[in-house]
Amino acid sequence: MFSVKFFITLFFFIAFSIVASAQIVRIDTTTFWKKGFKAGLNLNQSTFSSNWKAGGVNSFGFNAFLNTKINYKREKRSWTNEMDLLFGMVNNDGQGFRKTLDRIYLDTKYGYGFNEKWGLFTALNFSSQFTKGFKYEEDANGVEKGRLISNFLAPAFITGSFGFEYSPDESFKLRLAPIASRLTIVQKSEQYLGVDSLAPYGVKAGETIRIEALAFQMLAEYNKDIAENLNLKWRYLFFANYQTLQAKTIDHRVDMNLTAKVNKFINVSLGGILLYDFDQDSGVQLSQAFSLGFAYSFQNYRDKKN
Repeated sequence: MFSVKFFITLFFFIAFSIVASAQIVRIDTTTFWKKGFKAGLNLNQSTFSSNWKAGGVNSFGFNAFLNTKINYKREKRSWTNEMDLLFGMVNNDGQGFRKTLDRIYLDTKYGYGFNEKWGLFTALNFSSQFTKGFKYEEDANGVEKGRLISNFLAPAFITGSFGFEYSPDESFKLRLAPIASRLTIVQKSEQYLGVDSLAPYGVKAGETIRIEALAFQMLAEYNKDIAENLNLKWRYLFFANYQTLQAKTIDHRVDMNLTAKVNKFINVSLGGILLYDFDQDSGVQLSQAFSLGFAYSFQNYRDKKN
């Protein structure tokens, strides 16, 4: 499987880079650009002899993240850009590789400040996943089989928004966009009728795109060291289509991650996702992951202590 080998090779390369230097801060006061890069790799593995009486399954797994920011600010004008990637897999003996994490998030925003806290903004963001997603179920014969339920660009979301931004300090940002539009993309939507019998992810079978032309979006982000060597990061997304405005059709997504820096090379992180999207499922979707591994970061500015 090419995609699996590709990601394993990529993130092992990142891990070897970490050995050379886990964190770099190079201050550059001559530029209006702030650049930051973070990457991490976490591995887990277990092996048992054939006569191990306590029982167990041989396994190998990894999860990795990559986050980069390139931000510009001069006087009242600003331009911020972020890429946030997550990917993880586990291989239990006899089952093959199965995904544990898969996330692509890209965001770009142009802002004009009224004062130190409030301003106008216009933004565009994209979210999807890298590879196929399966739901594993047993058939009538008790044989476990995977049913395809998602893939790259199935679904994908492209959202444009315009409104007001509130940012009392660098750790917290709130976007209020009374004017927002979203494209939902599902390639080969007829393949995902098992997800929704009529419209997988809100896109009618046989079609590729759903357009929600006018909506309200709220995006809140928090990223701060809440204690020494302990960072809390969360993002909350609220999306309400004016045309189908009901409590049950409003989308909510919360991404949260708590990271503790053990030493120069090792990080421990606990993360979770809460998602409610009526077009995907009538219930709340939850995802949680714990990891211990390497981390690498670079930036050309020093974080302000609040």
